[in-house]
Amino acid sequence: MAADPITAGRPAQWTPLTATFTDAEIARGLADGDERCLTAAYHRWGKLVHTLALRSLGDAREAEDVTQQVFLAAWQGAHGYRPERGALAGWLVGIGRRKIADALSARTRRTELVAAAAALLGPADDPRGRPEAAVLDRVLVRHELAGLPAPQRQVLHLAFYEDLTQTQIAQRTGWPPGTVKSDCRRGLRQLRRCLPARVDG
Repeated sequence: MAADPITAGRPAQWTPLTATFTDAEIARGLADGDERCLTAAYHRWGKLVHTLALRSLGDAREAEDVTQQVFLAAWQGAHGYRPERGALAGWLVGIGRRKIADALSARTRRTELVAAAAALLGPADDPRGRPEAAVLDRVLVRHELAGLPAPQRQVLHLAFYEDLTQTQIAQRTGWPPGTVKSDCRRGLRQLRRCLPARVDG
């Protein structure tokens, strides 16, 4: 099967020919990996799927993401469509409902994660007036710390969470001060590389 032709929510090249495809031809073409049929399906039912997602989610960006996921799922799983079980539009709507349910579940998990993190980390002042943002920032730092090599992770943990100086860290761990300084520098360099990418994402 060819590569996925939908990128960033936009379908492959639309041509007048695809507008003449019947539903059955679109279904067969999807199963055969014909990108023109995916384009036709997107133009014919994309608005329906997007409207359903937007009404359920109430968020335009999430609705766009779900719409894209629906047609990618249809493209990748076209062999699962059975005409005798219903129209192609109904099959796409069924995929849409599952993707919407997934999006709502993910939203619930994010909310629960923020609440759990807030309970574990305690109150945090946030100059932007958004305490949930401060919680997520702290979770992000802890997540990235967990991915560092053990010596760097321990040094940065002692520095950030126990407010120890490098000299005190050397005394606590029994490591040479130069080793502590090197581990601290390498760990901070790694965090600087990872955190901006995650924040931008």
